[in-house]
Parts: sequence; structure tokens; C-alpha cells
Amino acid sequence: MARYSDSSCRLCRREGDTLFLKGTRCYTDKCAFKRRAQIPGQHGKDRMMRKQTGYEVQLRAKQKVRRIYGVLERQFEKYYDMASAMPGNTGTNLLHLLETRLDNVVFRMGFGLSRQQARMWVTQGHFQVNDHKVDIPSFRVRPGDTITVRESSKLRKQLKDLMEKTSGKEMSAWLEVDRDALKGKFVALPERSQLDQKIQESLIVEYYSR
Repeated sequence: MARYSDSSCRLCRREGDTLFLKGTRCYTDKCAFKRRAQIPGQHGKDRMMRKQTGYEVQLRAKQKVRRIYGVLERQFEKYYDMASAMPGNTGTNLLHLLETRLDNVVFRMGFGLSRQQARMWVTQGHFQVNDHKVDIPSFRVRPGDTITVRESSKLRKQLKDLMEKTSGKEMSAWLEVDRDALKGKFVALPERSQLDQKIQESLIVEYYSR
């Protein structure tokens, strides 16, 4: 399975925003973007000073979303094609497809400090959907589906400790989570107003509509 293996912090610096790719570290002063909010590379400062073209603005909007959800280029294009073929707003459809990935839902439920960590645990087979083991991070979760940590999983104790540490964390409104039983339910597709307002999906649509 192809995956990005370089420094996650470089992605945040390139997109000029904290993408929360390294879990709790991103909330501390150790965050690389907070310490050095500059585009990586020898000419990073110069690139920050010049004005972006319309194409560059669209490209950066697309890259930012792709990196937040940890999706590679070809797969992101497939998601866009699926979203454009669905009825309704293409941009919102695209966000729904990304939000319903199993690795993202596991992360949203608090069963992982980052999407990367959640993806790793999914591929290791620690989770099941509707009582069936699923080890595919891109598996599409649908409203009404129940996600649980497998009873036989060696991860259970670690997750119980994690859930205690993050007990005060605000949970996504479209999810129901039973912290004691280590399970959750995907209640409904999120409204656009409930998702990250800094995401500019209209620019992504413009990028692919060129």
C-alpha cells in the first residue's frame, strides 16, 4: 500500500497551517509549524513573499484537504470523480466521502491521536464494523454503522487509557461514542457547517474544472 513517508511537519509548513498530523504534539510548543512557519526549502521565504496565481490558490486548497485526510493523489482524484457523479453539491459530497473513510471515523471517535495512527491500527485489524472485521482504511462507513474495537485486540488497554486522557475532548456531533465499551456509532452524515470552515472545497471544484 502506497503511503507518504516523509516528515509530516513539512506538510503543515508547506500549506501554511497546522494540519494536526501528529496528534497531541500539534497542540504544544513543539509543533514545527509554530516554531518555523515557513515553506520548506532553500527558497521558502522568497516563495512566501510573492503573490500566488489563481491556479496556485486552487492547488494549495486541494493539497491541504488531501493531506489533512492522508489521501494520495490518484485516490483523491477518484473521490472527486465520485463526488461529481453524485447528486447535490460536489464539494460537500467530496468532504462526505473523505469523512466516511473508516480511518477518519476511528480518529473522530477518539480511537487514535491522529489519522495516521488510526489508519495504522485499522490496517492491523483492531476494529470491526457491524461485528465484521475490517482492515481497509478507505472502507466507507454509512449512517447507522457501529464501529467497535475487537474483543481480542491487544490494543484495548492502550485505548482505554487513551479514552481516559481525552475524556474532555469534544466529540463530533454526528457520532455517538461509548468510551467504556470502546465502540461508537456513525449516526449521520455531517452538515457542512459542522466541518472545518478553513477548507475551501469550492476552490477544489474549480481546480478540477479547469
